[in-house]
Amino acid sequence: MKFFEGGIRRLVSSILTKSTPAYVQFYVTARCNLACEQCNIIYANADQEEVSIDECRQIAMNLAKIGTSVVLLTGGEPFMRRDLPQICKIFLENGIHPRIQSNGYVKREQLEAVATVGVKDISVSLDSLVPNIQNSINGGYAKSWEKAIQTVAMVNEIFPRDGFASFGCVLSPNNLDHIPDVVRFATEIGWWVSLVPIHTTSQHEPRNFRTFDQTLQFEKNELKHVKDILEQVKELRDSGSNVYDSDEYLNDIFRFVSNQPIQWRRRNGGVCDSPYLYFIVQPNGDMAVCCDYRFPESYSIQSPDFPALYRSRRLREQAAAITNKCEGCMYGSFPEITVTSRFFMPMIRRAHLFLLNSNRDRQLKAYPVEKMKEIAANIVNDRNKLNNEN
Repeated sequence: MKFFEGGIRRLVSSILTKSTPAYVQFYVTARCNLACEQCNIIYANADQEEVSIDECRQIAMNLAKIGTSVVLLTGGEPFMRRDLPQICKIFLENGIHPRIQSNGYVKREQLEAVATVGVKDISVSLDSLVPNIQNSINGGYAKSWEKAIQTVAMVNEIFPRDGFASFGCVLSPNNLDHIPDVVRFATEIGWWVSLVPIHTTSQHEPRNFRTFDQTLQFEKNELKHVKDILEQVKELRDSGSNVYDSDEYLNDIFRFVSNQPIQWRRRNGGVCDSPYLYFIVQPNGDMAVCCDYRFPESYSIQSPDFPALYRSRRLREQAAAITNKCEGCMYGSFPEITVTSRFFMPMIRRAHLFLLNSNRDRQLKAYPVEKMKEIAANIVNDRNKLNNEN
């Protein structure tokens, strides 16, 4: 499995030098067809128009010039853009590996279109194997769990067997006991799991992936159970289950939900690696430090001057003013890239996973949707039976 054909050198260079972006998140739209409880994207980026396909082409060219290896195409829901296959093709033509992050509410022809241009990397949101729980998390959309499972089955049928697919799973009080279920399900069908703890904010400061619902914070009496679940996830990973997350990151999830200082930034002076290893492209094409914070002025990535602007002292100083004040997040992608580049064992694990073709026995399994549902139901039934016995 070689995901970074033509881009391995840039990826390795980014990890070793920490001076070029290994990973960029591109919010191609703020539109979404769900209203998930943990996400405020439709509020946070509602003030921006989407870039055109020609502007996407210039963005891809500039990102290639500064050494970008991977671009996450997210939103909103990226499949809301009819030109998503063209966007993916543009990045591939510029030697940048596109990864799609979706809520799973996708049509077959949309998956076929992106696969046809060469996409073989996708993330789908899945927080529970219990339909009613997932439907509630998705904003009360009936049948959204079934739709996500249908999408998973279609991905496994349409994408190449050596493609990479993962579940983005938000850990909250509503699905805490369901996290190991999702890991077992993912492993059975050839997918992976990456956890993100629930983030909250106030209505006065809307942020992309932070909920306004303060009741979704963990109570003190729940923290021991959170720790137990995270230990189960580690044990599943160490016994061969498809868990992407490192110990550094999983340990910080517990610190984060229990209001302790996180530690994944400690080898970089207590700040994250933005804008050096990663940053954000907003829907209008402007650069942002991360999904929570924008620059005080516009840095248009489609501008011909952007490669020079990216390396300018002014931009770096403005980024530092933001990162030095930030208390830190646990959104997953950025923390894990810092962990991969600054901690030896996670670096070795990721090298085996992505570069050394070590998971040939973990290919996507082309099960029909009814088989997928049966696997999910059996996992939930086994857990309920075990709980009843105890």
